[in-house]
Amino acid sequence: MSRQGQDVAALVAQQLPGWARSLGFSQIGVADVDLSAAEKGLLDWLAAGFHGEMGYMQVHGLKRARPAELVPGTVRVITARMDYLPRDTAEDWTERETKRLAVSGEAVISIYARGRDYHKVLRQRLQALADRIAEVIGPFGHRVFTDSAPVLEAELATRSGLGWRGKHTLALSREGGSMFFLGEIYVDLALPLTAPASAHCGHCEACLTACPTGAIVAPYRLDARRCISYLTIEHHGAIPVEFRRLMGNRIYGCDDCQLACPWNKYARRATLADFDSRDPLDAATLLGLWAWDESEFLRRTEGSPIRRIGHARWRRNLAVAMGNAIAAGDAASAEMRAALAAERASSNELVREHIDWALGAATR
Repeated sequence: MSRQGQDVAALVAQQLPGWARSLGFSQIGVADVDLSAAEKGLLDWLAAGFHGEMGYMQVHGLKRARPAELVPGTVRVITARMDYLPRDTAEDWTERETKRLAVSGEAVISIYARGRDYHKVLRQRLQALADRIAEVIGPFGHRVFTDSAPVLEAELATRSGLGWRGKHTLALSREGGSMFFLGEIYVDLALPLTAPASAHCGHCEACLTACPTGAIVAPYRLDARRCISYLTIEHHGAIPVEFRRLMGNRIYGCDDCQLACPWNKYARRATLADFDSRDPLDAATLLGLWAWDESEFLRRTEGSPIRRIGHARWRRNLAVAMGNAIAAGDAASAEMRAALAAERASSNELVREHIDWALGAATR
């Protein structure tokens, strides 16, 4: 690299943390593009079929571990962390969230999904960060990613010092737990690398023990086909019967492994209003959400990540949770039965099958 190039890279590296903080990011790092050490683990995971219906992971293959193949010219990856706990989150939030899981009539939605779609928030702000760099050094090659392409996000976060990969496979930070989003900017600038993070899970296996479906089949190894987040969001068909009772009242995503993680006592509140919980997603009931017809669902989920699953899968998930509430003898069981039965005839085959399962819950 020329002396001038070194000076430009040093200037950008010096200014990046401040620029990132002004845009709502909590931490910034820079990773190299040589991820060859992660290739075998990725191939083994795919070969085991742990990606389920997420066929794009198989299609992209090793491009996930080869940034310079995905975006030719890339020599560094700028990594960014953005905390997402709502700004008004109580100090005892893990206890509160855990207690809600035991109230069968409540509808539990993963915390990250209660506010605005993070894809939109991070993508816009990562692009703003890239624009800020361009203002200082001129045009440069780059591409922004936010869980939107074949990127090994947790691997890059570890190598750039944002955190380490926890046994639940999520990135973990000593200063921020795991309640944060990751984003990346692939760049053709040879920026100075930031130091990698060391692991601090020790002998703890709280996340493995907490997983309702045993999806964390071994430390650092997740079978997505068993994961409630996958089943309620990524999976398009019928929920496998063997997992329905285990889903409880979780209707979109699952936070159990994060609620159990002791590092999340350090989880930080978001600085952006985008991640504040929308009414009524942090205190909704199953009956209340079942009452949403498709137009209401679309109105309520505008700009939300929940919209991506569509009304039919939303109702599929709700039907399973209502069946579990009925089986548990919830006080509103009679109303749930009536509400499910009233919608059976007008529902599509997918939803109808789950309604029938739910209505038979008391006999199982």
